[in-house]
Amino acid sequence: MVNYRFLGNSGLKVSELTYGNWLTHASQVENDAAVATVHKALDLGITSFDTADTYANTAAEVVLGDALRGQRRESLEIFTKVYWPIGPKGPNDHGLSRKHIFEGINGSLQRLGMDYVDLYQAHRYDYETPLEETMQAFADVVRQGKALYIGVSEWTAEQLRAGHALSKELGFQLISNQPQYSALWRVIEGKVVPTSEELGISQIVWSPLAQGVLTGKYVPGQPLPEGSRATDEKGGSQMISRFMNDEVLSAVQKLKPIAEEAGITMPQLALAWVLHNPNIAAALVGASRPEQLEDTVKASGVQLDDATYQAVNDALASVAVTDPEETYSVSPKARLV
Repeated sequence: MVNYRFLGNSGLKVSELTYGNWLTHASQVENDAAVATVHKALDLGITSFDTADTYANTAAEVVLGDALRGQRRESLEIFTKVYWPIGPKGPNDHGLSRKHIFEGINGSLQRLGMDYVDLYQAHRYDYETPLEETMQAFADVVRQGKALYIGVSEWTAEQLRAGHALSKELGFQLISNQPQYSALWRVIEGKVVPTSEELGISQIVWSPLAQGVLTGKYVPGQPLPEGSRATDEKGGSQMISRFMNDEVLSAVQKLKPIAEEAGITMPQLALAWVLHNPNIAAALVGASRPEQLEDTVKASGVQLDDATYQAVNDALASVAVTDPEETYSVSPKARLV
């Protein structure tokens, strides 16, 4: 079964492998398959589920809510997010204004069929809304009982520090950040992680398998596997494109003997590498088929020794992105609508 970790400086525990439904529910897979995959996650001990209002333009939340209907709510940890344009994409259907945050949480709860979410996250930083307005709105959402905790996604070290200070003034906890992180994308290590450790903020990381590249299924010079993310024209192929070159794919193949020596699969190695960092509370995992999760969950509890951890670093040293300046280019400087 899946192990648990505390989320930030709070009493909330989350499953260290958290199910995320980005690019799958209401998009890549049919609803019946999505429901079956959620049920498999529950059977395997995953109780934490991450979604967002923008996934499939609100439809992914509906699918997740349907899949969890009938489960004991107190036994689940549900995360969702607000920021990106949704609905008809009007002038206030985007960002972190008080208006959009309140309409966002109310819409998410309705779609999920729940009275509250455990974690409500700012999906990006909003440069066009005063941070004081955003954090006051989050404080009010917490006081109304619609969210128990507040998190963010892809905030810089400086943004985390400013948001954390305001949250303390306003009487609620900012406990998490959700950045991209994997053995190929390590940009948070320089500034974001040290700042988070100081402030009591955990990372819930997305794309720990680098969009599937770290599974080793993409081999240089070989055809792309049918049905893989690299062949998905609904958005998956665009997201994975930065890793789809022979230099990266050849380096990833060096991980195969490392995984074999450790007695685990390449996906398990990639996830265990991420969870080796004590500031990581959870790694987001998804699946288009239930059976994919059976291998994935075996990464929970795997303790890499220092030699194995370093062997992964050495194998990918020439292709891993580590520049902390990359963290400053994620949030748009202006809203898209």
